[in-house]
Amino acid sequence: MRRALICISLISVACTGCSRSSKNQPVVYAAGDKATVGSLVYNITDSEVAQQLGEDPNSLRTPRNRFYLIKVSVSNSGNEELPIPAMSLVDDAGQIYTELADGTNVQNWLGVVRKVGASQTEQGNVVFDAPTKHYRLRLTDPFDEKEIAIDVPLSFVRERGNNVLQSPPEPPPPITIPKK
Repeated sequence: MRRALICISLISVACTGCSRSSKNQPVVYAAGDKATVGSLVYNITDSEVAQQLGEDPNSLRTPRNRFYLIKVSVSNSGNEELPIPAMSLVDDAGQIYTELADGTNVQNWLGVVRKVGASQTEQGNVVFDAPTKHYRLRLTDPFDEKEIAIDVPLSFVRERGNNVLQSPPEPPPPITIPKK
C-alpha cells in the first residue's frame, strides 16, 4: 500500500510538471491562419518592411532599424463592442518590439485606441521599428496569461525601397514598330 501511494505521488508530481510547461508554451498560428483570442479573431493579410515612410522631405520618417508594417484584420465574434489590444513583435531570441504610437505616413493605420463592434471587422496596418528578422506577432488577451501569436516569416514579408507610400510607376509607352 505504501509503495502504491509513493508511485501515485510521483506520477502526479510528474504530470503537474508537464502541465505547467505546456501551459507556458506559446500558441503560434501560421501566417495566413486565423488566430482566436477570446472573442477576437486576428488574421495577417499582408506585411512589408520599409526603410522610410513618406515622400515629403518635411515629414519623412526614418526608423532606427526598419519599419515593419503588418496589415491585420480583426473580427469580433462576440455580441458587444471590444477594444483591440496592443500587439508586439517577438523575435526568436525573445526580444520584444512594441507597436509605434505614431502613424504618420502609414496608409490605413489601425491607430492606438481602437475598437471593433459586435460581429464587425476592422482592418489596418500596425507599425513597428525592428531589425530584419523572423518574428511572431504577439496578440494580447487581458484575461489569459497564455501567449498567442501569429508567425511572420521573412518569406511572407515584402521589402520596398525608400518610398513606401509611393504609387507604382507609370508603365512605359508602347513601342510602335513601323511597317515596311
